[in-house]
Amino acid sequence: MWQNKLKEIIYIIENSNVNEIEVTFWGRKYRVKKKPDTLKPEQLSTVIQSTAPESKSVVSVPLSDTPKSDSIGKMLAPMPGTFYIAASPDDPPFVSKGDHVKKGHVLCIIEAMKIMNEIESEHDGVVTDILVNNSDPVEYNQPLFVIDPV
Repeated sequence: MWQNKLKEIIYIIENSNVNEIEVTFWGRKYRVKKKPDTLKPEQLSTVIQSTAPESKSVVSVPLSDTPKSDSIGKMLAPMPGTFYIAASPDDPPFVSKGDHVKKGHVLCIIEAMKIMNEIESEHDGVVTDILVNNSDPVEYNQPLFVIDPV
């Protein structure tokens, strides 16, 4: 299934003016780049002109270091499914507001296609908010928790 998604990404980049794309899905990270020699001469002159250092106020920052204001401290759903805060209705919740969590700590379960997937914390921190109610459907990349880093 991921191979089909990768083929779609390659198709998109080949048929657009985008030279590089990076995506993460299902725990895999992909970066697809066009070769520099695939640029047409008129595109190459545009790229050269746009990269010429005309202004000193332009700062180049790597993609992985640019924070997204929407996702700072938010734990996003890695897949669509049904959100459960506990292993069963009789069990206590995995986490509550104010709980300290470590990287790898189970936060919830997302049921997808009758498979229970444990969702773990990606970093250490304090759970400041739970954004989804128990047994609500969730979508891919929907914010589930707000976790303030420690």
